[in-house]
Amino acid sequence: MKKIEAIIKPFKLEEVKDAILKLGISGMTISEVKGFGRQKGHKEIYRGAEYVVDFLPKVKIEVAVASPLVSEVVEAIKKNAHTGQIGDGKIFIIPLEKAIRIRTGEEDDDAL
Repeated sequence: MKKIEAIIKPFKLEEVKDAILKLGISGMTISEVKGFGRQKGHKEIYRGAEYVVDFLPKVKIEVAVASPLVSEVVEAIKKNAHTGQIGDGKIFIIPLEKAIRIRTGEEDDDAL
């Protein structure tokens, strides 16, 4: 099992979500986050004063999947989150030691 975390631009969320659900993934967690990478934010002017916006709004998608599905999910995210512009985001793949469904007690792949 693996946990896939993707940080993407907010306006790409619906496309990415739909693509992941089409693969038969039954659930995911979405968080509104702020951050920056190479983009380093940007400058804005408010009431004549210039200031730097360091942290840009992003969306973090977290999905737990069985190991054989990892490449399909990653490809779906890459394809649907891509704009070709700086700040498209990142995908992280993390080993998932154990998963337990609280309601039924099912574990690992059955809990997903």
